Amino acid sequence: MIDRERIRILLADDHPLVMEGFRACLEAFAHIDVVATATNGKDALALAREHQPDIVVLDINMPELNGLDATELFKEQMPEIKLLILSMHDNKEYVSTALLHGARGYVLKDVSTREIVNAIVAIHHGGTYFSAGVSELLMNLQSDPVGSNALTTREQTILLLLADGKSNKEVARELDISVRTVETHRKNLKRKLGIGTTAGLTRYVIESGLVQSNR
Repeated sequence: MIDRERIRILLADDHPLVMEGFRACLEAFAHIDVVATATNGKDALALAREHQPDIVVLDINMPELNGLDATELFKEQMPEIKLLILSMHDNKEYVSTALLHGARGYVLKDVSTREIVNAIVAIHHGGTYFSAGVSELLMNLQSDPVGSNALTTREQTILLLLADGKSNKEVARELDISVRTVETHRKNLKRKLGIGTTAGLTRYVIESGLVQSNR
């Protein structure tokens, strides 16, 4: 019975010392069980398949596969696993992208261990959790419809690939996501930009200077 009540956690952070310290703090709580740790998003996905944690706590800046892109893949491949972003970044793009990709919470690294545990418990029981600074940012996002139409990093990546003439299947293969996900992004891009054709997307990339800014 006790084992069932424990919350199984996978931690992903590219700073081993930070992660081990965080792990030690979490495991001081009787109901938290850290089943695995990873230093990048790619390993986090593989370890999650192996250990089936209840919650994955993801940093954003990680090599090979960052936390935001990993969040999207978790949502697509293992939707039953809940996701909590733990980051030092509190900018609009990171927060909105994390939520768009399925994160149930976003907590800044300057909060106490107790608050992180509160976030884990809330998410485990089906809720959401955002630290104070993030909550303020979310309120600003909701009152700023123009900002909500800004392209996420993933959308910009897909836009560039589509503008380069790649098909949905080619984009899906290159980014390791499903064709359906690419199709959804393509529709969202056209809606956000008010563009109806692939040729129009290509023209937008050239005119907006995205080619230069992403190289």
